Amino acid sequence: MGKLFGTDGVRGIANIEPITAETALQIGRAVAHICKEKEHRHKIIIGKDTRLSGYMLESALVSGICSMGVDALLIGPLPTPGIAFITRSMRADAGVVISASHNPFQDNGIKIFSRDGFKLPDHIESKIEDLIFNQTIDQLRPTADDIGKAFRIDDANGRYIVFLKNTFPDGLTLEGMKIVIDCGNGASYKVAPAVFSELGAEIISIGISPDGTNINAGCGSLYPEKLQAAVIEEKADLGIAFDGDADRVIFVDEQGLIVDGDQVMAISALHMQKQNDLAKDTVVATVMSNMGLEKVLDKARINLVRTQVGDRYVVEKMRADGYNFGGEQSGHLIFMDHNTTGDGILSALQILSVIVSTGKPLSELAKVMEIFPQVLINTPVKEKLPLNEVPALTRHIEEVEGAIKGRGRLLIRYSGTENKLRVMLEGENLDEIRKHAEELSDSVSKLLG
Repeated sequence: MGKLFGTDGVRGIANIEPITAETALQIGRAVAHICKEKEHRHKIIIGKDTRLSGYMLESALVSGICSMGVDALLIGPLPTPGIAFITRSMRADAGVVISASHNPFQDNGIKIFSRDGFKLPDHIESKIEDLIFNQTIDQLRPTADDIGKAFRIDDANGRYIVFLKNTFPDGLTLEGMKIVIDCGNGASYKVAPAVFSELGAEIISIGISPDGTNINAGCGSLYPEKLQAAVIEEKADLGIAFDGDADRVIFVDEQGLIVDGDQVMAISALHMQKQNDLAKDTVVATVMSNMGLEKVLDKARINLVRTQVGDRYVVEKMRADGYNFGGEQSGHLIFMDHNTTGDGILSALQILSVIVSTGKPLSELAKVMEIFPQVLINTPVKEKLPLNEVPALTRHIEEVEGAIKGRGRLLIRYSGTENKLRVMLEGENLDEIRKHAEELSDSVSKLLG
């Protein structure tokens, strides 16, 4: 049996398995079948980013969904968190997102939200795979008026814009602020400029001319250089960059310096604590978040809970233990009181509310956190042996951990998608951690390469 779902849905090169029209049709059929477990007229939301291949996959998903007697509601290009919101607000049975997020345009993906707006749990994804590979639903063919219909929802953008504006505190305004936004030629190209301008800001927009092939191409949150230059040139108060599906955000302060997800978590957590809005005085982050975040939160007596890499794991931990704020260094930020998944525009609004209410520029707010140097080396390996089966490597790891104890942090993990071992060191002294990282990488090459 094959496996379709990775850590964030199904992803790959468009028109090559598994991101083909044929497989998309089967995914549509399987998701529709699972949705029909309850008796009523069923509907599934379908949204996408701006990739050329989105048309092909959208049509295939619609065909699969309707062939199982479920209606498909098409909303067109909209940020991934917007699709989660629309799924909830329209009480749909599921929401399907056609996007490969921050990947280049030739890639695409399919991820699915359940009716409550959360990403599907692993056991449901496994059930979808079983339905496809075991061909258990091939003979289920509704006929006549039991076949589903497809509808286009024309006001999805407006609904999402209103939702986002309502997350910005009453009594505050963005009037007098000049903001540069980079939408990465992705799904936020219409919504983001509207939200910030309607709240009163003067907006300079870049990355708002998608052509199907320029999504994430030298722009957006992965490539903030254009944004940095524009903030300086326009003498703006700050810059905001989204990735292709706008579930992550990176900031640029008024001096043109990048403010990443860890710094945003520090700023937001301290502000939320002062407002008595931080549930259980806890922030959820991943193992990749900087030591500096841990230190600033510890000083404020805020707990930091770490999960494995992936925003879905952050959300799972938040839901399991009743936390309301978490995120990733990459800019996935989850404000659970407002939305069920990482939302770049919503996150930007929360940071803007701190700037407006405190009267402090972003550069000053970001100073609350000292960023410790990080060195990451990805080392190719022949196979992913359990590290405890390589005694010489575990001894070397223990030596490094002993050498940086109390002053640094070591993280070693295999890549989820490639035959590589990731060696990440963090500490007070860049030269020291770089030396340790390079030596460890050499050991990996000798023992596993």
